[in-house]
Amino acid sequence: MAFGTQDDTDEVMNEINMTPLVDVMLVLLIIFIITVPVMKHSVSVDLPRASVQPEQVKPETLRLSVQADGSYALDGSAISDDALADRLQRAAAQTPPPELHLSGDKNVRYERVAQAMATAQRAGIRKIGFVTEPKE
Repeated sequence: MAFGTQDDTDEVMNEINMTPLVDVMLVLLIIFIITVPVMKHSVSVDLPRASVQPEQVKPETLRLSVQADGSYALDGSAISDDALADRLQRAAAQTPPPELHLSGDKNVRYERVAQAMATAQRAGIRKIGFVTEPKE
């Protein structure tokens, strides 16, 4: 036994071992061969046909305007603060609930508009829109 000599088995391998790569590729090929027919296979189901028309019920629109002196007008007729709360509560109980379109005079205090919005919110009105006039 001589120390310092190199055996033939200790040489560095210069080639890639293709066997594991071929094994993996064959496994993947088998998996694809099995799964492709399953993905294309479908069950034919004869479903019933029905024509459904959506219900075309539009919500009522309430138009509340705040006059320059701070008074309210609902749908064109003057209304007091207490009567406004009662009318909005009755309207909110309807199905579908109405939309409130609120318009205020440019000279009215914002406090009156905020009170109208708070009254509508307490009554249960969820959709409030503001009506404005375009600049000329």
